[in-house]
Amino acid sequence: MKKLIATLTAVVLATACLTGCGGAGSSAGGSSEGGAGGSSASGDQVFKIGGIGPLTGDASSYGISVKNGAQIAVDELNEAGGTAGYQFELLFEDDELDEEKSVNAYNKLMDSNVNAILGSVTSGCSIAVSEVSKDDGILQITPSGSAQACTQYDNAFRICFTDPMQGELMAKYIIDKGINKTAIIYNVSDEYSKGIADAFTAAYTAAGGTVSASESYNTGDIDFKTQLTTIKNSDAEALFLPIYYSDVASISEQASGVGLALPYFGCDGWDGVIKQLNGDTSKIDGAVFLTPFVATSEDEKVKSFVDKYTEKFGAAPDQFAADGYDGVYAMAKALEQTNGDTSNEALVAAMTQITVDGVTGSMTFDASGEPNKDALVAIIKDGEYTPEQK
Repeated sequence: MKKLIATLTAVVLATACLTGCGGAGSSAGGSSEGGAGGSSASGDQVFKIGGIGPLTGDASSYGISVKNGAQIAVDELNEAGGTAGYQFELLFEDDELDEEKSVNAYNKLMDSNVNAILGSVTSGCSIAVSEVSKDDGILQITPSGSAQACTQYDNAFRICFTDPMQGELMAKYIIDKGINKTAIIYNVSDEYSKGIADAFTAAYTAAGGTVSASESYNTGDIDFKTQLTTIKNSDAEALFLPIYYSDVASISEQASGVGLALPYFGCDGWDGVIKQLNGDTSKIDGAVFLTPFVATSEDEKVKSFVDKYTEKFGAAPDQFAADGYDGVYAMAKALEQTNGDTSNEALVAAMTQITVDGVTGSMTFDASGEPNKDALVAIIKDGEYTPEQK
């Protein structure tokens, strides 16, 4: 009898241990304590995505959009039953557009045993995070960090276009419009802005164009009258602004004060300028900027995303929301490609074997971490972004 009781007790204890420690926290290539992060109500394991970006401060529009877009993707994937036996969870940390805080956010997410990193949202912060993520080997996909160095390590990929590509494409676009004299205002202290400005200048002059004036400023500057006056006194036929939306709004408002009226051209950092101007685009109507996503597109996939996003968050998504959405789907595709192997090595290797049919376009990825997809041009008119008709 004593032996029978002891045997039954051992069985009960073993069963309890298995229930408490279970396979939910384990994954192929991972430990039982962390990688997947626990089971869902359906019994599936959980693939944790760690997001990093500015949720407060001057660039908060970008981080909030990426977070919201990523959440839409997570919700869709889970509603569809998950991928390779996994449900998805998004953990998102605010880096306040600060590189040190972005690294701190990364460390916090790693302590939470995330399986992949979506971020950081901006170039400088993404590069800072990549310097530590490369040692861990974890899959890192920046939705919108466009500096060349964001993907310098084997584990890093991106959804958006690179700075050099944006500069070169806009140089060709402006030349093709018959504009041969263009002025530039860029943020010399920002890698994104300077990188695009440098690439634009090289491509534009190589194509026979002349940069009539190249004016710079530093992050935090709010008075652009000196730069605008210099450009007014030049022979520029257009103004190229490879800068973020908040500064675009300030420049467009101050330009009329110095009597400067030129057509505006920009890059993907412009997304958000309409909201910044409270919907009043009278000073920048007709402005053109490069983007992979326009919410007013008639594409069915885009329309579905826009409808879901608008219903959930009360506003139409911008490009950054679309980048975040596609970033999550890239991770899900990589997980599907590995048949549920969540090891860092498997996920990173899978990235060059997948095709993502996203809302920013159908894309594949090469070993350099760059996406292969087409670019769009958006026009600002009467308070809306509209895709240029080809």
